[in-house]
Amino acid sequence: MLKKYSLLWFPRNMYPRAGETVVVTAAAGATGSHVGQIAKIKGCKVIGIAGSDEKGKWLVDELGFDHFIDYKTADVDKALTDVAPEGVDCYFDNVGGEISSTILRHMNHFGRISICGAISGYNEDEVQASTVQWSAIANELKMEGFVVTRWIDRWNEGIQQNIKWIKEGKLKYKETVTEGFENVFTAFIDMLKGRNIGKAIVKV
Repeated sequence: MLKKYSLLWFPRNMYPRAGETVVVTAAAGATGSHVGQIAKIKGCKVIGIAGSDEKGKWLVDELGFDHFIDYKTADVDKALTDVAPEGVDCYFDNVGGEISSTILRHMNHFGRISICGAISGYNEDEVQASTVQWSAIANELKMEGFVVTRWIDRWNEGIQQNIKWIKEGKLKYKETVTEGFENVFTAFIDMLKGRNIGKAIVKV
């Protein structure tokens, strides 16, 4: 039954399959942490990429990710070689930029990439071309951008599945709460800089 669910996170035909290796960037955010847990539920090996030991500890110790890579201190290319010597089957891309170019070089033939965001370029004056084309061609990758509203007619279906997993203890979440409406801007900037863990919320 799970096969039919889009789960509001993976585009059609991009589902992770049991035994595959999945990499998630911005893994400690609301979306990335959710995606990684779904991939674990589906029986995948999951590698989360985020920017602090605190986030890595949460991902591995509490959410059950198999590996964590701190992109601020580690050589991502070498780290992926170490933890995913068999290559990467699915990549959930929240950041774009050089990290994505590095991950794509580790993709297996006919790997799938779900493009959800491009945090690395949100503050750039111009969109910079990423060196993804050669890896995409050489490994015959399937890459797809998506917006969740494409499945608006199945919204409740995904919500109910996620609620079930939460009640079963299979799916966990975390919130970083900022107090006060006057701090909305600060909270937003902190989120873009990766200072939150899980969902960034402003309480007014």
